[in-house]
Amino acid sequence: MSVTGGSKLQGPLHGLTVIEMGQLIAGPFCGQLLGDFGADVIKVESPDKGDALRQWGQPGYPMFWEILGRNKRSVTANLRVEEGQALARQLIAKADILIENFRPGTLEKWGMSPELLMAENPGLIIVRVSGYGQTGPYSGRAGFGGIGEAMGGWRSIVGEPDRPPSRMGVSIGDSLAATFACLGALAALEARHQTGKGQIVDSSLYEAVLHVMESLVPDYAIANFIRTRSGSILPGVAPSNVYPCKDGAFLIAANQDTVFTRLCEVMDRPHLATDERYATHTARGKHQRELDDIIAEWTRDYTVEALEALMAEAGIPAGRMFNPEDMLADAQFKARESLIEIDHPKWGKLPMQNVFPKLSGTPGSIRRVAPQSPGVDNQEVYTKRLGLSEADLATLEQNGII
Repeated sequence: MSVTGGSKLQGPLHGLTVIEMGQLIAGPFCGQLLGDFGADVIKVESPDKGDALRQWGQPGYPMFWEILGRNKRSVTANLRVEEGQALARQLIAKADILIENFRPGTLEKWGMSPELLMAENPGLIIVRVSGYGQTGPYSGRAGFGGIGEAMGGWRSIVGEPDRPPSRMGVSIGDSLAATFACLGALAALEARHQTGKGQIVDSSLYEAVLHVMESLVPDYAIANFIRTRSGSILPGVAPSNVYPCKDGAFLIAANQDTVFTRLCEVMDRPHLATDERYATHTARGKHQRELDDIIAEWTRDYTVEALEALMAEAGIPAGRMFNPEDMLADAQFKARESLIEIDHPKWGKLPMQNVFPKLSGTPGSIRRVAPQSPGVDNQEVYTKRLGLSEADLATLEQNGII
């Protein structure tokens, strides 16, 4: 699917105005999520270089920005001086949601404390994303996504057991904090429908990571069990691993009893399903390594394509390792338009992930490409929303405010 000239879909958040301040991933991803579902997201950038995310990606190809900047307008304001702060406050006074991911205390230092902003705009929802949250002894510390992943428990269990903790190949801590921030914004929005009042949404990186760590803490507190790094397996859950093929690797997740039985039949080893070493979930967990060895010996005789067909026919959850080339060619991605193609003024046909999740009645959409330069929407936003004149804008620009 190609987006040309913007989508006509308005989305369920159409009519909401979001002011996005901050940079890099956590705050901007929250803004992107709201923008994807129809909110008018106005990003406030510094007048000199704009968001540092504009430089992220392969040399000469800053694709991070094209994703996280989509469905937004860009204005510039120097938030370190009073004139720039005054501009931002005027925008915020007319907004529904403010997103910021500065170190706690920064807004207050700039004369934009939540108390002041909400006195001017009682319905304002202020979304604050930070490393450690707005309170507590660590709140003033600098915190990036990787630090949140470490404190939240993620890093300690990722990687091979005989090596130092590894990391995921994406900024998962930032993305999780942004997603929970978006969830909080929508919950606060629903509360505002009932009370008429806004509130503060406090999303920290480490708590967002902690929230997806399943039973990590009670496992220790109640069962005195500490999860450790286990490579490609989840200890005690078998068979569920990546197995070798003639031409690559293949993931099979057949840890449920009935599914394991089907796998044994496909392998022409039906006796394994009733063998006391593998007949139950607990038994398979105890004999995980030897079971994986049996399956690996079998999968080595197949190509990835042949094994994928066998698993699909037998109803066994399984799949190959997808890379971007696979995604762009895959029938499932195409059928659901999981990737969408944007007509881009600089990159031509630019593929990127579509809006998720899919809503049947009021779906989100990609309506505009990421702003190609900081402040490209200054005139439109400042003249129409704040009533500034062309002369006003010229003076602000001359003085380095925008």
